[in-house]
Amino acid sequence: MILFRSWGRRFSGKDQCFAIRKGSFKENKMDNYYQDDFDYLVDDYEMADFDDDVEDDVRIRRRSDVDSDPENEFDSNKKSPDTTAVEARRGKDIQGIPWDRLNFTREKYRETRLQQYKNYENLPRPRRNLDKEYTHFERGCSFYDFRHNTRSVKATIVHFQLRNLVWATSNHDVYLVQNYSIMHWSPLKQKGVEVLNVAGHIVPSEKHPGSSSQGLKRVQVSAMSVKDNLVVAGGFQGELVCKYLDKPGVSFCTKISHDENAITNAVEIYNDASGATRLMTSNNDFVVRVFDTEKFTVLERFCFPWSVNHTSVSPDSKLVAVLGDNADCLLADCKTGKTVGTLRGHLDYSFASAWHPDGYILATGNQDTTCRLWDIRKLSSSLAVLKGRMGAIRSIRFSSDGRFMAMAEPADFVHLYDTKQDYTKSQEIDLFGEIAGISFSPDTEAFFVGVADRTYGSLLEFNRRRMNYYLDSIL
Repeated sequence: MILFRSWGRRFSGKDQCFAIRKGSFKENKMDNYYQDDFDYLVDDYEMADFDDDVEDDVRIRRRSDVDSDPENEFDSNKKSPDTTAVEARRGKDIQGIPWDRLNFTREKYRETRLQQYKNYENLPRPRRNLDKEYTHFERGCSFYDFRHNTRSVKATIVHFQLRNLVWATSNHDVYLVQNYSIMHWSPLKQKGVEVLNVAGHIVPSEKHPGSSSQGLKRVQVSAMSVKDNLVVAGGFQGELVCKYLDKPGVSFCTKISHDENAITNAVEIYNDASGATRLMTSNNDFVVRVFDTEKFTVLERFCFPWSVNHTSVSPDSKLVAVLGDNADCLLADCKTGKTVGTLRGHLDYSFASAWHPDGYILATGNQDTTCRLWDIRKLSSSLAVLKGRMGAIRSIRFSSDGRFMAMAEPADFVHLYDTKQDYTKSQEIDLFGEIAGISFSPDTEAFFVGVADRTYGSLLEFNRRRMNYYLDSIL
């Protein structure tokens, strides 16, 4: 993956640097993906163009900051720029964008975005043959309905290739990265609470071998995972911070690697075959590490020939999918790290993967703008090739019942597929903004999308559509 090498206005990669490109309505600043003060949009375009004449901007930006009360809660009595389902049915844009006050329509802006968006590629290989592989599917289905959009919390990202920064542990508990904080949002209470702040000096409250005795400072969160009561944040400089929600302070923090190429690309909390909770980290230093979550000791180190951008452990905890700076994806033994299979077909680097709950189907997301589905019982070719509208597939999630798969592009589009219809029916969520992450609630009743944008950064909530035939018959 691309590694930022400076705090300034320019960053470099292993093979090339980003160039400034022209966007829809103003010059895009591809070198602005990361700024120290986090007052940014991860620019492939600027949503700030919308708000030149919008008088609500000052209020919106003030609402995006945490209030200074003891619990760091947002004041629900303040006027909120949120959008409800009722307002959306009456014609309000779900993100609150005032199209009627702009010089262009939503349809025109969408058309321009589709024409001018430039997908980032590490391996600029010909894509012509992909057209023959695409799975044909029907758009226009409705599996999840819009329920609410809040700008009281707003998702942010620090690296344009890493987009797994939203996690739901229930339909009333959502966690997201906002600047130097991990925030908890309660759709029920309509309140946001800061659960972890990594802007200052982080000192662990517990003593564990390997924990940094001097603590860490100013961690830029590049990866996050939340499961049960454990919150884990991975850092831009190879940091790892672990906190239990039912305990005060930080339980463990360390620098995984002191390599200059040490960014933590992904973290995953899972249960191994014995039922013990484990933590897996994927780093740019080519190493995957497995931690115990009681003493936070490193149990295993698996080395690979390239930077590891993402890993996902199979439901039976026997296999781990390993994706990184290579067109091929690997299947490895979860205990030994030994490669047991190679998935060939993608044309660029991969950054997302997810297992269907049945344990047989693996989905991988790639910068070639596709998501490939693999049956691990037959790895010679992929089962299906699902294509995005504009850009890379940077985040993939399955619902816990296996009925739906969601995949997110870097910006503007999230796609939901019905797995029981062989992925041939799809719902397309069309929005404007960089997508920081997506997450189903464990009960599958809610689906969340984090939008990173200077003005319209937010958290979108959708509810599963149910066919209430019994209730309808009563009515």
